[in-house]
Amino acid sequence: MNVVLLHDWLTGFRGGERVLEVFCELFPEAPLYTLIHRPGTTSATIEARKIQSSFLDQMPGVAKHYRKYLPLFPRAADSLKIIEKADLVLSSSHCVIKGVKKPAGSTHISYIHSPMRYLYDQYDAYFGKGAPLYQQWGARVFKNSLTKWDKDSNQNVDFMIANSLFVQQRIEKYYGRTSDVIHPFVDLIDFEQAPLREKKAFYVVVSAFAPNKRVDLAIKAFNELGLPLVVIGSGQKERELKEIAGPSIEFLGNVSRAVVVQKLQEAKAMIFPGVEDFGITPLEALTAGTPVIAYKKGGVLETLNENVAVFFEEADVDSLIAAVKGFEARKFEQKILKARARDFSKEIFKEKMKTYIEQKVQKK
Repeated sequence: MNVVLLHDWLTGFRGGERVLEVFCELFPEAPLYTLIHRPGTTSATIEARKIQSSFLDQMPGVAKHYRKYLPLFPRAADSLKIIEKADLVLSSSHCVIKGVKKPAGSTHISYIHSPMRYLYDQYDAYFGKGAPLYQQWGARVFKNSLTKWDKDSNQNVDFMIANSLFVQQRIEKYYGRTSDVIHPFVDLIDFEQAPLREKKAFYVVVSAFAPNKRVDLAIKAFNELGLPLVVIGSGQKERELKEIAGPSIEFLGNVSRAVVVQKLQEAKAMIFPGVEDFGITPLEALTAGTPVIAYKKGGVLETLNENVAVFFEEADVDSLIAAVKGFEARKFEQKILKARARDFSKEIFKEKMKTYIEQKVQKK
């Protein structure tokens, strides 16, 4: 098949980019279209192809502040023209990239990480009272037109894959479309090759500092508990989070993959306080032999269970504190933790994607 790949932006290497990397492994010759590309920020597998970006790449400060250009995203997607012959267009989308027009006669399969969070169920987290006034105002001005474009762009997609049942429900709710579920994966090799490490006294958060991640909830809870919490990551809420952090909170910033693996192995537990569409980092924690303390909502309910995690019911400090105290009274078996993670291996994901693509392209 002649294949073209689409991905919203290439500015880092997180869960969505790991899924894209598998697509690149399946189709090593496929060109890639994206809104923004910062060379060297993803993997060699992704970079080893023709990459075409949009006019947004020329905008000042776009690599770090791309969300400020949200009103221009639909125009940027519309501006991307696929010039190659394509039997299959395969998109990895959580924003607007699924709206890039497919060539005539091609089949577009879109792997949906999430309907655009900013516009639907997490609108208040991004543009509510906690956001700067200019962002609140701008969101109100552009929300209706962005939502209309987003829904209209679905006509360009032949088949949708949801990354979880949670996302499948949201696709039906916001798009009125059916979808199939193929869960993403946890990359086991980094953990399997790492040396064994003893547990230490700290807990860990590994997250982007975005509003929906609720890293602030973890920090406030551990401020009250006085227990050590190691925070790995960065993002738009970094200054705010550091301002509220007490002496038991340690920020490591963006660290190497090896350090992430090490900290996950050494931690008593991972704290996962946000609502995620799927949630790869909790599975990475299990792979490292570390249980999870998670908010009981979203995609984690499809991956975690009472044998590998402690859940808290409410997104507030008291509920998280109670969960941490409950965790302290429990013991978890690493054998069970690691076995659960292996149910979401990269090999399983790759085989499911290959089979799905073959069936749908032939069917159409």
